[in-house]
Amino acid sequence: MFAISSAISRALISRFLISPSLLSRILISAGLLATAAMIAIATGGGASAQDRRQNTPGEFDYYVLSLSWSPSFCEAVSERRGGGGRSQQAQCGERPFSFVVHGLWPQYEHGFPEYCQRPSPRLDRNIMTSMLDLMPAPGLIFNEWDKHGTCSGLGGRAYFETIRKARSAVKIPEDYLDLSEPKTLAPTEIEEAFIKANTGLTGSAIAVTCNSTRLSEVRICMSKDLQFRPCEEIDRRACRRGQVVMPPVRGG
Repeated sequence: MFAISSAISRALISRFLISPSLLSRILISAGLLATAAMIAIATGGGASAQDRRQNTPGEFDYYVLSLSWSPSFCEAVSERRGGGGRSQQAQCGERPFSFVVHGLWPQYEHGFPEYCQRPSPRLDRNIMTSMLDLMPAPGLIFNEWDKHGTCSGLGGRAYFETIRKARSAVKIPEDYLDLSEPKTLAPTEIEEAFIKANTGLTGSAIAVTCNSTRLSEVRICMSKDLQFRPCEEIDRRACRRGQVVMPPVRGG
């Protein structure tokens, strides 16, 4: 390869009277372009890796129902200075919560849409208050509508009704409803408990996430008609720790 490049260089210098310094710059530029092209091919081509439907409302492949373990969230809030804002205080007050809905997220097979309408249609406050039993933080509800709900292709009321239907389709394992003591488990044990409690749910349709030590969320993949379905990309992002802690339910 070096001999061929040297021969080409000599031919260009003699035929076109290109100075050696100019030729060197040309060859370096050509080498950089070739390298960039190979990287683009290897990574799927930069922008072309983005879904062609990107951020088109209603055009997506499936949902992820994200269930947050509220005691973990509230322990993290208590460790921060100031104890969080009003939305955090609403969730982490006296009322005990176990799993709460973080959101229902439209997904592509690879990647996901977000903020599909800017500015987003204003969410009626009555809709927000109607969801506080499942999503006990007003700020979370408004944010989920702006970021994810606008990508569903549904109006505000229909989107949050869909969240309620999705949540009612998932049964929480009884051991986690009123956890009175900290529990240390492998993420796979948590997945298996949900699979056992929910007919039709398989390991390819559920993923557990964690922070440094605690259980964060259980994410369940569902079709647009809210049937359990596999989702390889979500599963690849699952917690890889050997064990996680489930802090007890407040007041449990």
